[in-house]
This record gives sequence, structure tokens and C-alpha cells, in this order.
Amino acid sequence: MLRKPSILIVTPALAAARNGNWQTARRWAKLLDAQFNVRLAPAWDGSPADLLIALHARRSAASIAAWAATGRPLAVVLTGTDLYRDIADDAAAQRSLALADCLVVLQDMAPLALPPALRGKTVVCYQSTTARQPQAKAGRYLRLLAVGHLRGEKAPEVFFALARRFAGDHGLRFDHIGGALDPDLGAEAAALAAEQPDYRWLGSLPHEAVRRRIARAHLLVHPSIMEGGAHVIMEAACSGTAVLASHVDGNVGMLGAAYAGYFPPGDVDALAALVRRCRSDPAFLAGLLAQCEARAPLFSPERERATLVQLLHSLLEQP
Repeated sequence: MLRKPSILIVTPALAAARNGNWQTARRWAKLLDAQFNVRLAPAWDGSPADLLIALHARRSAASIAAWAATGRPLAVVLTGTDLYRDIADDAAAQRSLALADCLVVLQDMAPLALPPALRGKTVVCYQSTTARQPQAKAGRYLRLLAVGHLRGEKAPEVFFALARRFAGDHGLRFDHIGGALDPDLGAEAAALAAEQPDYRWLGSLPHEAVRRRIARAHLLVHPSIMEGGAHVIMEAACSGTAVLASHVDGNVGMLGAAYAGYFPPGDVDALAALVRRCRSDPAFLAGLLAQCEARAPLFSPERERATLVQLLHSLLEQP
């Protein structure tokens, strides 16, 4: 029997984080299991492997540099903070880009954030999720859901402000999922939940519970100011839930340039106008959902597996 190549996936965030990097690493390990021996670790400890996949150019920089010295194949997966913050001025992140044999990005706008000289070794690999049967939505009100740990990049204050904008309007419900990585934002979420019955802060939930709530929501609201390629957007698209998203490259790369549900980052007025239109114009809401569903084939596990397998074989076969 031929030996299966060994792959080490380094991700600074492991299971306890319940964030996008961990979800990516865990899913890739499952997708690749039939053809490769895959291990997950927070850093490379010198143990043998045929190929390293490192998530996060800056936070995995030490593992990337040490592995590159071995001469074995190296793929670096770029997160939103890599693309839209760190690679501009962080020397360790910039060195990771140079050392990588391949750069992996998670949506089709991401290569534009890279220096032109690096785009030739960049591969777009859309993340995937299982499709869910659309759930019946409540008829008496519109349920809006935001999913993301409470930290600056996710702009939870925009969702707070949106809920306050509609205080007393019982035709809307606001559910907010995410742990308080920023204690001040957690305190604000708790205070808002105490003062406004139609806003609920649900904290960090298991992934399956999050998916059920996404499927039951009328709208996923994703106001982030920085994204590498949000899991929750693809999960909404594959669950029969429309999206209202900030117009940043990471979201546009997931939903497409022509998507009708964007608002300028931080613009609560524009977001509130979209919410009002979704409530008053069923055809508009149905059109958003149709646009999301048209993107769903990009997020199939079969497509993601095929992209990864082709990439890994090409790296393992290089001289």
C-alpha cells in the first residue's frame, strides 16, 4: 500500500476559540483525510511532515520561518487581518508571504490586496459548508441575526446601533451570537439586552446551534470592517437566509459585486434603510435570497476538496 502524504495544519486558534480559523482547519482535515494523513497543531514543533499548511501569516510567522528552512512545501492561508492590515506594515507577515510556495485566499477579491508580484502563486479556495433545507421563518416579525465574536474587526457596535434605532418596534427581533473577546463590547451587549427586550445577546454557541439559528433568521447582518471570507455568509447562503453585509472586499468576494444587500461600513442609516426595505418589500428580500442561493454552489464541499487536493498534489510534486 502506498504511504499517504502527511500534512500538518498549523492554526493559532484551536477548538476552544470557536472562530473561523479553527473551523477552516478542522474542515480541511476532514476533507483531506481520505488521501492524506492530516494533523492539527497550534505551531510546528519540529515533528516530521511532508507539507505544512499555516493559517495566518503573522500569528504563524515563527512556524512558517522554521518550516521554510527545511525546504519542504509550504502553503500559507491568509486571513482577513493578514490581507487588510498586517501585510501592509508587519515585517513577520511580509516575510511569511515571501517564504510561502503558495498563498491561499478564501474569496475572489483577496488577490487584489496582495502585491502584484505575489498574485501568481495565489490560489482562491472558497470555504464550504453543507446545504440545509430552508426553515420556515416567523411571519409576525423579521428576525435579524449577527454572528461573530465581539471584537473591533466585526464591528458589533453597528448591530447595537441598529437595534437601538428600532427600539420599541416589535416587528423586528435582534439576535447576537459571539463571545466577548473585547470586554467593553461585551458589557455594551449585556447592557443593551437588559434595556431592550427585542435584542438578545446569546454569547458563544456551539457551531450546530449557530447554524440552526442562521437557518431560522430572515436576515444575517454582517457589518464587519475586515474579512478574509466569512463562514457565516456561506452558511446563510446555503441555508435559505439572505444577507445584509458591509461593502468590504472580504464580503464582496463572497457575495459578488452585483449583490444588492451591501451598505457602507459603519453606516447605520444605510443599513436601517435596507432593513426597512426588506420588511416593506417582500420582492426585494426574495431577490436578495435568490442572489445568495446563486452563489451557494461556490461553497460546496466537493469544490473545496477538489481545489485543496489539486493544490497539495502540485506542491508535493514540485522539485
